[in-house]
Amino acid sequence: MNLPFFIAKRYLISKKSHNAINIISGVSVVGVCVGTMALVIVLSAFNGLTDLVQSLYGRFDPDISITIKQGKTFDPNANEIQFLKRAEGVAYFTEVMEGNALLKFNDKQCVATVKGVSSMFQKMSGFDTLITDGVFSLEKNNIIMGKGIGNILEASPKDLFRPISIYAPKRGNTSSLNPEDAMNEMKVYPAGTFTINDEFDYKYIIMNIDKARQLLDYTNEVTSVELKLLPTANKEEVQQQIVAMLGNRYVVKNREQQNEMLYKTMKSEKLWVFIILIFILIIATFNVIGSLTMLIIEKKKDIIILNNIGADVTLIRRIFLFEGLMITVIGAIAGLALGLLVCWLQMQFSLVKYSEGFVVDAYPIKINALDMLLIISVVLLIGFFAAWYPVRLFTKRNVVSLV
Repeated sequence: MNLPFFIAKRYLISKKSHNAINIISGVSVVGVCVGTMALVIVLSAFNGLTDLVQSLYGRFDPDISITIKQGKTFDPNANEIQFLKRAEGVAYFTEVMEGNALLKFNDKQCVATVKGVSSMFQKMSGFDTLITDGVFSLEKNNIIMGKGIGNILEASPKDLFRPISIYAPKRGNTSSLNPEDAMNEMKVYPAGTFTINDEFDYKYIIMNIDKARQLLDYTNEVTSVELKLLPTANKEEVQQQIVAMLGNRYVVKNREQQNEMLYKTMKSEKLWVFIILIFILIIATFNVIGSLTMLIIEKKKDIIILNNIGADVTLIRRIFLFEGLMITVIGAIAGLALGLLVCWLQMQFSLVKYSEGFVVDAYPIKINALDMLLIISVVLLIGFFAAWYPVRLFTKRNVVSLV
């Protein structure tokens, strides 16, 4: 057996003459354990939340969105656009017409963004899974409205005989002095309400694209084309091929580019939380420094004996370095195990639940193997320096003079 490791193990588990050393060593292990456990739980929670947000946005935002670079609308029947239906890696193709409109129901009113979609939208997005009240139906004059808009208007799918009035300005100049002549009006019925988050719930209503064109005073134009790719497709390669095919007239964005600020914010939040917890862990490892310092002072007689039988300063330093590393390793393994246990319990039994009205019942958790590897690596690195510094410093001051 490795001699420094054997002696360090005996020092760790044996009773010291001063009970405070045992207490500080135990506190050191607990500190590393709690810090590691916190990193595992928090990063897994961020992964779960990120996956939840991506899945919710994935029901609304397509894999690839194509808009015109100059202007607002374009012709979806153009050859280069129609060719996208047959492009490699493309599973679904949906035409979209968007525009702002005023909604009025009884004495309530609000401004919303009308999103007109073609028949492939439901298959492409699985949007029906976001319906919290009513059903997904865009037949005739039906609409699907955000929950926030429904709250403002105090309207719901139960209002079968009271339509919502939608007003949108007519395109071009109108010479009439009556403001109503400058507006298109349409009566619609809410078939269902959806919820994603406030950004969408208080902004969008979904309707049939032909009805949206009629309301917004267009014929066959679209404001964008949305694509869903095959699960086996390489999204980056498909996007590059589409860009090369369409040229500079169009803007082609993937899902992250459509919500660039959101994804950057989530990544930066996870990074900063990780950094803050690392600083807390560093503070917790100060106990390792204290424990090793007191142990070195207590074992002066042992150091002299070891030197007399042939141990040099390097071997003595390795003994106490192993001591500090064992404290860190025990704490890290225990913290990792406890953190994974808490995550598993949350995934299986939903210990931490959301209040009523959220899209999911419990806080989402996703365990990422790379995160676990990063956590263990960082904890062991911090533990190594926490052990190396006092060993180097105090053996230089005390051990060299003794031997």
